[in-house]
Amino acid sequence: MRSIAIDIGNTGTKYGIFEGEALVDQGYFENRQQLPPQLLHQSFDHAIVASVAGDTQFIKTRLAVSGSFLELSAQTALPVRNGYKTPETLGADRKAVAVGAHYFFPGRNCLVIDAGTCITYDFTDSSGQYHGGGIAPGLGMKFKALHNFTGRLPLVQQTENAFSLIGQTTEESIRSGVLAGTLAEVKGIMAEYLQKAPDLVVILCGGDAGFFETNLKGRIFVIPELVLIGLQRILVYNV
Repeated sequence: MRSIAIDIGNTGTKYGIFEGEALVDQGYFENRQQLPPQLLHQSFDHAIVASVAGDTQFIKTRLAVSGSFLELSAQTALPVRNGYKTPETLGADRKAVAVGAHYFFPGRNCLVIDAGTCITYDFTDSSGQYHGGGIAPGLGMKFKALHNFTGRLPLVQQTENAFSLIGQTTEESIRSGVLAGTLAEVKGIMAEYLQKAPDLVVILCGGDAGFFETNLKGRIFVIPELVLIGLQRILVYNV
């Protein structure tokens, strides 16, 4: 089966092309109204599209799919049990990482930390039940907030994984506050989950996963393609 999984996020769109279970190609584009040429010249047996940021119709009308075209929604059947109290509000990316985590680590308690525009925490237990988690501002959002909601603080970009804990300029102090503060937040949340599930598997994904991989200690699995793989597993479950 040749399939494609498309994840429309807050800042851009990722796609993964699968041959059976194998991820054979992937890419990223920002223009939500125009597919990249390399996708327009291919055909697929099945497709799944998930969006946290708007309409998926432009993909459906332009992509060549001979079989099922699945738009992930609250009604889509999942290969994990959904224990979220308001399933209709649960983001597509959070469903996907829960499914992906259970696929890679069946029979284990899993915490996925997806470090993107937002930092999300999603817990799936060893029996395959998704419970929920948390949503917090991501690194980029925090930098922008300090600039946008103050009169004089500059907009600071995160340019590297290393930073000084004791900032000796305003920019260094902002970087320390955001990066050290977020690391402390993530460490604290991980510790709380470990109290609930001592055998916990922690998985990192998202655009800022590299920063946390570098600066967090302990055994952590980094799976950058977790959302795409989770979407593909949902697709397989439904066709």
